[in-house]
Amino acid sequence: MKIAVTSANGKLGTAIVQQLISKIGREHIIGIARSPEKAKHLGITIRKGDYNSREQFNKALEGVNCVLLISGMDDPEKRIQQHRNVIEAAKQNSVQKIVYTSIIGDENNNAFSPVVQSNRQTERDITASGLQWSIGRNGIYIEPDIEYIDTYVKEGSITNCAGDGKCTYTSRKELSYAYSEMLLSKKHNSEIYNLVGNPITQTELANLFNKIYDTNLSYTPVSIEAYEKDRKEALGDFIGTIIAGIYQGIKNGANNVISDYEKATGRPHKSPLEMIKEIKLDSKN
Repeated sequence: MKIAVTSANGKLGTAIVQQLISKIGREHIIGIARSPEKAKHLGITIRKGDYNSREQFNKALEGVNCVLLISGMDDPEKRIQQHRNVIEAAKQNSVQKIVYTSIIGDENNNAFSPVVQSNRQTERDITASGLQWSIGRNGIYIEPDIEYIDTYVKEGSITNCAGDGKCTYTSRKELSYAYSEMLLSKKHNSEIYNLVGNPITQTELANLFNKIYDTNLSYTPVSIEAYEKDRKEALGDFIGTIIAGIYQGIKNGANNVISDYEKATGRPHKSPLEMIKEIKLDSKN
């Protein structure tokens, strides 16, 4: 059994590789990275694979039984063909199964929708590929909010346009557990899972931070227009627009979905409180 993980040196890829090592041993795992030298620390076989190169993936997937395709980070209009390069290379190499990390979100009503649309097209490409498959739709990671906590403290509040909308946050560690199960078990074939946790508001998120980090944060809602302007100024037009679109989606209920996490893993998703505590503890180790 050989399982290949694309974007293996990314944060999610690294978490999934580590989970797989603990379950089946490093000799069964192949990491694929655009820059292989950046993935050497994983301690597994690394092969070169740029999503833009079908030829590289033709070689990278040789002898592979199952591939985890982690969604690319390029412009939405470029991602579809990039993902097709991996799918077609998998078919050429007689890979048996493909597992894809998709995303929760609204396909039509906000600035994040083009990203969701590109993910949905890849889902369709995979289900039509003739390969065995399973797909996870990831919730919003809670880690970026935790990494941003010093800024929240400096500003005195969490400020965005989500309003009272609820977000089913997850973490990379929770996702890595789910994807390891989806890669290793046939019972998950031909399934699409919402890999999300329990829904909370931004006010509830601020209260959790106050409880765990002894902060004194509140939540300040702003208009979608004001938040998009602020994020563009801070992060540039492309990323700023996407971030604003994500929070607009939260406001409109796109991220308050029913979780399939227990169906995918056999256990409940950790609560937001448990995830934040775990991430805080991991950061100290």
